[in-house]
Order: sequence, then C-alpha cells, then structure tokens
Amino acid sequence: MQPHKIFSRVLDGRKYVQRFGSYFEFRFTGRWMLFSLVIGTVAGIGGIAFVYLQEAVEMFSLKGLAGFYPPAPGGEGGTMAETSVTLYNWWFFIIPTVGGLISGLLVYTFAPEAEGHGTDGVIKAFHQDRGIIRGRVPIVKTLASAVVIGTGGSAGREGPIAQIGAGFGSMLATKLKLSDSDRRIMVVAGMAAGIGSIFRSPIGGALFAVECLYKDDLESEGLVPAIMASIIGYSIFASLFGWHTIFTTPNFVFENPLELIFYGIFGLLCALLGICYVKIFYGIQTKLFEPLKIPRALKPAIGGLMLGTLGFFFPYILGAGYGWIQMAIDGQLTLKLMLAAAVLKVFATSFSISSGGSGGIFAPSLFMGAMFGGAFGGVAHHLFPTIITQPNAFVLVGMAAFFAGSANVPVSVTIMITEMTGGYRLLVPLIFTSTLAFFVARKWSIYSQQVKNHAESPAHRGDLIVDILKDIPVAAAFKATTSLPAIKNNLPVQRILPLFADRDEDSFPVVNDAGKITGLISMSTLRAVIGDEGIGHVIVAEDIKTPFVTVRKKENLHQALVRFLETRYSSLPVVDDDESDKVLGFLTYRDLIAAYDDELIKWSTDA
Repeated sequence: MQPHKIFSRVLDGRKYVQRFGSYFEFRFTGRWMLFSLVIGTVAGIGGIAFVYLQEAVEMFSLKGLAGFYPPAPGGEGGTMAETSVTLYNWWFFIIPTVGGLISGLLVYTFAPEAEGHGTDGVIKAFHQDRGIIRGRVPIVKTLASAVVIGTGGSAGREGPIAQIGAGFGSMLATKLKLSDSDRRIMVVAGMAAGIGSIFRSPIGGALFAVECLYKDDLESEGLVPAIMASIIGYSIFASLFGWHTIFTTPNFVFENPLELIFYGIFGLLCALLGICYVKIFYGIQTKLFEPLKIPRALKPAIGGLMLGTLGFFFPYILGAGYGWIQMAIDGQLTLKLMLAAAVLKVFATSFSISSGGSGGIFAPSLFMGAMFGGAFGGVAHHLFPTIITQPNAFVLVGMAAFFAGSANVPVSVTIMITEMTGGYRLLVPLIFTSTLAFFVARKWSIYSQQVKNHAESPAHRGDLIVDILKDIPVAAAFKATTSLPAIKNNLPVQRILPLFADRDEDSFPVVNDAGKITGLISMSTLRAVIGDEGIGHVIVAEDIKTPFVTVRKKENLHQALVRFLETRYSSLPVVDDDESDKVLGFLTYRDLIAAYDDELIKWSTDA
C-alpha cells in the first residue's frame, strides 16, 4: 500500500476515534473515574488506619487499664466468651475524662472546626465554604475521634471517616485548581468512600453522602462519583477486614401484612423519640456546655467525666455499642435493660459530642434505635404473639427508622442497614417505617447544617438565579421604543454624538446603503474615541461599530444574560420574533436585574 494512502487511513481512524470518544464523553467520564479511584483508595486506607488507631487506644485504656471488654458484633468475630463487663468500675471516672481532655486539646489547638460530629462539618463545608476543608482537619479529626471512641466515648466512626474522605477530596480538587462545583462533588465522593468502606455499605454510603446534605433533596450530580468512590473504598477496606456484614442476623422475614400496623406505630414512635433526641442533644450543648466560662478545650473533659459517671453505673452505654446491638438481635437482652440503655444512650452521646468531643453520631443513633426496637418488639410479641412472631426483627427496623427520623435520610439508612445486617427480606418494613419516621420528623435533624433543598443552599444559589431568569420572557422586561434613528455606516463620529443627546437609549443600529443593519454603535464606544482631537471627521460609524447581537421577544432572560456576558454590552437590541432586522427596543442589564428582583420577591412571598 502506498504511504499516502496509509497516512490517509490513519487520519480517518483518528477521526472515528475522536468522534466515538466525543459521543461517549470519555474525557469527562475518564476524569471522574480517575478522581473516584484516587479518592476511594485514600478513603479506604484512611478507614483502615482509623480502625487500627481506635482499637489500639481501646486496647490500652478500656481493656488494659479498666479490664472492660465489651461485646463485638458477630461480623467482627465477637463472642460472649470475650465479654467482660464489671459494674462500678472506678476507671470509668478517669479514662473518658482523660480521653475528652486529649481530644479537646487536639481539636481546639489545631483545628477547631473538627469538634463535634464530623459529618456536620462536611455538610457545612459543602454549603457554606465552597467545599474547602483545611488539610489538617482530617488528621486532627482522626486522632481526636480515635481517642474519644477508644476511651469509651459514646460516639461512632462515621464522623471522622467522613472528614477523612471529604478532606482528601477537597484537598485534591484545590491542588488541581478545579472549580468550586467540582470540589463539592469530590467532597461528596470522599464522604461516600469513607462511610461506604468503614460500614461495609458501598451503595448505602454513596446514597448517604448525597442525601444527608438536604432535608428534602438529593445532591444527584454527585451520585455517580460517590458510588464509584464508595465501591473502591469498600473494596480496599473489606479486602483486609473481610467481606462479611458487620452484624449477623437470623433469617428474618416479612410475610404477614398485619405486621405493618405495628411497624407503622413503631415508625411514629421512632419519629417522636428522634425529635426528643435532637432536642436533648442540642439543648445540652446550648444550655449546659456553651454557657460554661472555662476554656473550650476543657469542655470535652467535663463531658467525658459526666459520661464516665453514667458508665460507672451502667457500662452498656460506653463506646459505639455494636456488640450490644448484636446481643439485641440475638434476643439476649431483657426489655428493661434495652429500654434503659436506649434512654441513657441519648444522654451519653450528648455528653460526649455536645461538649465538643470528636466523633460520629451514626453508631450511637443505631444503638438507640436498636434498643427501642428490641423493647417494642418484645412488648408487641407478648401482646400479639400470633402476629409478631419475630420480635427481634424490630431491632433492625429500629436502627433504620430512628436514624431516618432524626437525620432526614430515609433512603440511604434503609440501604445501609440492609447491607450492614444482610436483612434483605425485611426491606419492606425497613422502608415503610423509615419513610414514616422521616415524614413526621422532617422539621428536625441531628445534622444542624442541613438545608431544606437546593434553593436554600449557597452552593446552588446560581442555579436558583438561572431558574428564575428562565421563567421571565424578554418581552416582559425590555423597553419598547419608536422612531429609533438608524446611523448610516459612513456617518462621521462628530455627527453621531448629537443623536444620543435627547434619547434614553445608549446604542443605535448601524445600516448600510441598502438599509440593512450591520452593527451597533454605543455611547461607551463613542467615549473611547471622542477625546482624540481632529479625528471626528475621519472616523465614521463603520470604523467603530460592534457586532449586531440581539435577543428576541420570545426568548427568556437567562438567554439574554448569556449574551450580556459574552458581549459585555450594557444593552441589547430586542428584535421581532419573525423579523430579525426589526428593532423593537432595547433590553439593558439594569432592566434584567430589576425584573429578576421583582420575580424573586414574588417567589419568596409565594414560598
């Protein structure tokens, strides 16, 4: 084959590849696949490091010094033979207090934004801070949370791991000089990867990351990167810790429609209890800890002492409590113990985190819901044994419904509990109770930084402007004009200037000898040349005209805004929908803003 033909075929092949790649948007897809891979890898490794660090602290403090060996969930190899719980252990006054003190010193010395439950910090960064999370925050959060949880603090791993993943996503986006929008998506992907890995819930973790940001909405744009990053993070974490679920469960099933009556009642109770939990949590924060006139770093130590005092009498409320949840699933706890544990856990979690201690609120919330569910299921079985034949199924349902009601995440928590327990045959009651609890308690949330929807988020304020402008036609905003002068293209500048004297418009069309509009002359263009002496007779309209860019009456103000931004004109000629040469008037930038303001006032009043 001749060389020129080979070269021609190579060129043709490249054209087909380019066309194929353009059709499937490989450049966009490949970029986010790479980002998700990197973020998921770091989040998975971060989750592994956090678990080892937290377990090392726990081994030294609770197990080594206090001799306290709480049960572990079945999926993590927990057996009752390893469990050792001693009442009235004096170490509980010391260990949580020291843990709170260390956490407070770390947080308030190096990264005050790492206080409390970290997911709220990520939500705040997404909405308020352009997705920016300081690089030191994940490190400080990891250390402080490992100390709090490892010394018996009533907190979970969700907060720190969310900040580890989200913090790396934010840092990576900043290093690559990506837009604020891309940075926010990477924050979401990082949070999903962290939560999906450490809870062995890749799909639930991704859904949680896009659902927890709002009360009534989803961050759908971040869903695909979140799923990809979450699966990567989960795969790395599970390859070391195992692919099994966290909890082992009997073969719970839903087969009797009459059970929905009890699940409905229980869903309503979970909503009410979730509201009480939120009010107590923030009430203790605002009325007990915030008014204290002591250094902020000491407040988590006070919270630790209060927690330790509860733990001295009731050690079941120390730590995340996964092992006790497993025992409730297996039917090994009494009704009185479960009910007491649920109530005391609310105060234990508030003391640990509302004081400024570092940790997540997901695990403690699951504990509360599980214990409430176990107690409710036991009572329902006692009263209606032929209908409620598997009372311990309410433990799983309680975990989902209670957190859905207190955090506004009905979809993601349902999937997470299913993945964490393997209780897929309970999916119907899980969704039913979670949705019911969400609808009743949607006004309240344990995540104080949640916003109602996209319209209330600064991250999407630009979207709101676009949506409003799209609803306003140009015809409703522009000023119509009559007898508009047309400037001949050979008219000198000196003779053009007087035409503006008695007119409100700051632009006029330029026409050729045939009367066809060929461009525009604006006052700003004239000012640029009018100061030069002696050129008024030399320069004519044709020399200084600008392109004839228009908007039509039937177009909307968002389309007009795009043209304003492209041309930098202060006004645009409005032409007839059918006759592009017929100027009906001018739309100024000021007209556009005024129309937007009027519509925004109407929109706010209607809302």
